[in-house]
Amino acid sequence: MADRDPDERASPPAPLRSSAGDRGEVAPPPPPGSSPGVRGGDRRGLALALAAYLTWGLLPIYFKVLRPVPALEVLAHRIAWSALLLAGMLLRRGPSGFRAPFRADRLPLLAATTALISTNWLVYIWAVQVGRIVEASLGYFVNPLVNVLLGVLFLGESLSRRQKVAVALAGAGVAVLVLRTGTVPWVSLVLAGSFGMYGLLRKRAAVDAVGGLFGETVLLAPAAVAYLALRARDGTGAFGTGPAMTSLLAAAGPITAFPLVWFGSALQRLRLSTMGLVQYLTPTSQFLIGVLLYREPFGPAHAAAFACIWTSLALYTWDVYARLRTA
Repeated sequence: MADRDPDERASPPAPLRSSAGDRGEVAPPPPPGSSPGVRGGDRRGLALALAAYLTWGLLPIYFKVLRPVPALEVLAHRIAWSALLLAGMLLRRGPSGFRAPFRADRLPLLAATTALISTNWLVYIWAVQVGRIVEASLGYFVNPLVNVLLGVLFLGESLSRRQKVAVALAGAGVAVLVLRTGTVPWVSLVLAGSFGMYGLLRKRAAVDAVGGLFGETVLLAPAAVAYLALRARDGTGAFGTGPAMTSLLAAAGPITAFPLVWFGSALQRLRLSTMGLVQYLTPTSQFLIGVLLYREPFGPAHAAAFACIWTSLALYTWDVYARLRTA
C-alpha cells in the first residue's frame, strides 16, 4: 500500500473504504453538504490525484536507490523526517492540531494503527530492496477486496453476488500462485492485510490524514531516532556518508507527507468514484516498474494469478458503478 503511506488509498463510495500503498492514510469523509456531482470535473483535483497516486506508484524506484541502506534504517528515517515535516504542517492549526491525535479515546486506536502502518512500511521497503516489487503490487491490487471482507467481518456488511464472485476470483489468484510456485505470497498478504486493518481502524479513530499520520510517527519517533543515533555512534549509519545519500534519506519526509496533502486536496474536489479508479495507478505503476524496469520474474503462474485478480477488480469496479447508477 506501501507505502500506498501507505499510508491509505481513496476508494469509490461504499462498500469501498480506502486503498493506499505505501501511503498509509485513510480517506476522510466528504465535507458536509458536498455531493459526488458537485465534486466531479475539477481539473486541479484530477491533477492532484494523479500526482499523489503516481508518486506512490514510483516509490519502488526511490527505495531501490536506497538498497545499500538496511530496510529498518530506511524506515527509521522515514518516521523521523515525516514526524518533523508533519509537525511543521500542523503549526498553522495551533495547539489543537497537535493535541487532536492524542485524545484519550483515540490513543488505543492510534497505538494499533501505528503498529500496522510501521509493519506495512517495513515489509514494503524490504520487498522492494530484495526484488519483490511485483509481489508487493499484488498486495495493493487485492487491497480493495480485503476491505470488502473486513466490512463483512467487522461491520456486518453483506456482499452482492458480483462481489462474492470477485472475492472468490482473487482467492483463486492467490491459490494459483501457491499451487504453481509452491510458496505463499506472504508479502502480498501482509501488505494487503495490514493496510486493510489500518484503514478500518483509522476510519474509527476519526482523525484527519495529516494529524493521524503525525500522531503515528510521533509515537514511533523516539525509537527511530534512538536507533539512528546508535547507527551513527557505531559508524554504520548511512546518513552523513555523502551529500547524495544524506539528501535521499532526508527526502523520506517530503515523499511521505506531500502526496498525502495532494491526496486530501484531491478528495475534496473529485468524486469518490473517480478517486476509486485513479487509485489503481499506484499498484499498476509498481507492477510495471517491477517487470519492465527491474526485470523481476513473471512467469505463467504469475500471469494466471494476476489475470484472476485483474478480472476480480474489473468485476468489483463494475459492481460499484452499477450501485452508483441506481443510487
